[in-house]
Amino acid sequence: MEGLEQLHQDRRVIEDFTSRTLEVIPGDVSRLLHIATLRDLATGRYCHEGLAAIYSEPAVDQALRLCHEELFERVLETSLEHQEIEIRRCLGGFDSSASGVAQRWREHEFYRFLIPSGVPVYLRLLFCSNLATLLQLIAAEDPVSTPVA
Repeated sequence: MEGLEQLHQDRRVIEDFTSRTLEVIPGDVSRLLHIATLRDLATGRYCHEGLAAIYSEPAVDQALRLCHEELFERVLETSLEHQEIEIRRCLGGFDSSASGVAQRWREHEFYRFLIPSGVPVYLRLLFCSNLATLLQLIAAEDPVSTPVA
C-alpha cells in the first residue's frame, strides 16, 4: 500500500508544481532550464522551498526528478525546428542578445546542465549534439541592433 500512497503524493506534488510554476514559464526548454536550477549538482537532489513547506523533502525530490525527466524527453521528442524555436524563446528571456547567450552556452557547454541524472548515454549524446548545433546557428547571427535615439 505504501507504493500507492507514494504515487498519489508524487502526483499531488507534480500537479502543484506544474500548475503553479511550470505553467507560467513559456516553452519546454525554459521549463527544463528552470527545473535544472532546482537540482543541487553536488548531491543530485531537487529542492523547492514552496513545495517543501507543504510536502516532504523526499516527495519533492522524487516529483521534481520525474518532471525533469519528462521535460527532457519531451524536448528530445520534438523536431529540430521546434527545438530551435524553444531555444530561441528561452534565450530571449535573458537581458543579453540571444546570439551572445547562445555563444556562451555553447562555449561552456551549459546545455549539459539541462540533462537529468541517469539519462542513457545515447540520449545525452543526441541532446548535446542537437543543442550544440542549434546554439552554433543562433550564435552565428548578428544581434539585432536597436536604433539609438
